[in-house]
Amino acid sequence: MNFNSFKEMIETAAKEAKRVLIFSHVNPDGDTLGTMCAMYSALKDNFNLEADMVYNGIVPEIYKFLPYIELAKKPSQLGETVYDIAIAVDIAAKDRMGDSLPYFEKAKHTVNFDHHKTNTNFAATNFVQAEGACAGEVLLAFLESSGLKISKDTAYGLYTALLTDTGGFRYENTKAETLKKASRLIEYGAEPAKISRYCYESKPRNMVLLHANCMINAKFYDDNKIAGVCITNKDMEKFNAKNDYTEGIVEELRRIDTTQVSFVLKEVDENTTKASLRSKNSDVSIVAQAFGGGGHTFAAGCTIRKPLQIANDKILEEIRKVMK
Repeated sequence: MNFNSFKEMIETAAKEAKRVLIFSHVNPDGDTLGTMCAMYSALKDNFNLEADMVYNGIVPEIYKFLPYIELAKKPSQLGETVYDIAIAVDIAAKDRMGDSLPYFEKAKHTVNFDHHKTNTNFAATNFVQAEGACAGEVLLAFLESSGLKISKDTAYGLYTALLTDTGGFRYENTKAETLKKASRLIEYGAEPAKISRYCYESKPRNMVLLHANCMINAKFYDDNKIAGVCITNKDMEKFNAKNDYTEGIVEELRRIDTTQVSFVLKEVDENTTKASLRSKNSDVSIVAQAFGGGGHTFAAGCTIRKPLQIANDKILEEIRKVMK
């Protein structure tokens, strides 16, 4: 992957005081936030270039430890700024930018760092490594191949991306090279025990209670091969839950020994439902694509423009088509 064009672009931006904006995706997770913060850190350390960062929704509490995350802004805080360079990280399709999208489309040059096999190569310059474990790996490849400094702050963001998108190095995307990269990030200053505690052992009480409620109310289909749960807005209100509190539920359902495919449906409004899908051996990215979403073979997501219960029936129909 030839990163020379991107390096030259950033060098010019630093010299000419051009404005740069780094994008994370809607409902941000550890990969998009970790890579975004690592990109900010790397541009600052190597080019003395301070970019803006933008997120949609809420930054989950467990990722508040990331270096520079407090500088990230919501789209409404960016004003009328037109950016010279827009950098999307861990974003498979443009609609995953949410309310940030107009800033991307108005930018003079667009760049795409990603690892989703469903990525549409929507930018002018695309660095998409479909076999990569996370978007952070693509940024790491750029930094190392370009001989650039990787500070402790940068390493923290990249290690978080790698850790969370491999499920703590448990998912199928964990390969020997993945662990070698994690090792190098530790040498650069990442602290695995501390980062793991932040990501996996610092859940708010109400988040744990919401998860317990979802496990109790989960439904099972097709001889327990499919496990799913519907989360209503009333459920969220009952537990005073923030949007990010649903993170991890779909993985918990997949852990059940009989489960082959798991899904979580979350009510957005009376006509919109968010879906998260996980699988042990079926390609759920095909399911997500049926509704305009995407992702990986064993982990995908989408938005279904239907009420919650109808969405449940629709997604079951698509899941059954891909079950092995």
